[in-house]
Amino acid sequence: MTRVRLGVCGWPVAHSLSPRMHNAALRELGLDDWRYQHLPIPPELFAETVRALPALGFRGVNVTIPHKEEAFALADVATETAKAIKAANTLTFENGVIHADNTDATGFLHALNESAYEKTALVLGAGGSARAILYALRQAGVGELRLWNRTPARAEALAQEFKATISAEPADIIVNCTSIGLKDPGETFKALPLQADDLGAGRTVVDMVYRHGGTLLLNTARERGAKVVDGLEVLIAQGAASLERWTGRTAPDQAMREALHDIA
Repeated sequence: MTRVRLGVCGWPVAHSLSPRMHNAALRELGLDDWRYQHLPIPPELFAETVRALPALGFRGVNVTIPHKEEAFALADVATETAKAIKAANTLTFENGVIHADNTDATGFLHALNESAYEKTALVLGAGGSARAILYALRQAGVGELRLWNRTPARAEALAQEFKATISAEPADIIVNCTSIGLKDPGETFKALPLQADDLGAGRTVVDMVYRHGGTLLLNTARERGAKVVDGLEVLIAQGAASLERWTGRTAPDQAMREALHDIA
């Protein structure tokens, strides 16, 4: 039996729950000869490693921190969404061609499950995920878009591109697109320009970082009365779109969700 391979590229990537989620989906679809795996790739080896993957039986890969912009750059062709964002979270290998797509934007809006029209929004971060969220919010008709990043120069360039204001003022919708809280959950409020009092009722807080039991940012926001969107829901939505591109089948999103929430 020839095995079809899929994976998630990142550095680090061992924390990613994508293999658990996607392998559950593949089982549900009866694709027993397909497997999804972690692919830890340091930045300096990303391009050459990805170009070698098709020969190893890979049909496609997801891409996470810090490779999304590089993934877009090395692709041969890209969707209009990926071109607008200038970052890719999904690569598909077909007949020697690398196709780039970005399902983060649609996945985010699906998980948000509310209108962003004419609302204020604060995006924290300036990497590939932030680019996708800024694009998604612009497409959704947000009224005012604010952007903060630890490196001011990166924030300024991105703000100009997406017509955002450099500001850390809390907004109706707050989205953490940084990796803060991924390794050390306690660093959240030391490293982000937010206070617990900024996260009360009337706010929607989204954390693209996910941890079992919730991140400190989300748990604090929930306690303060804000609506929260767990990064796991964004992961499911963007992952389902990627899987459908690779397999041509409707993704079993409930099986994907159950696989993530069944972890003890």
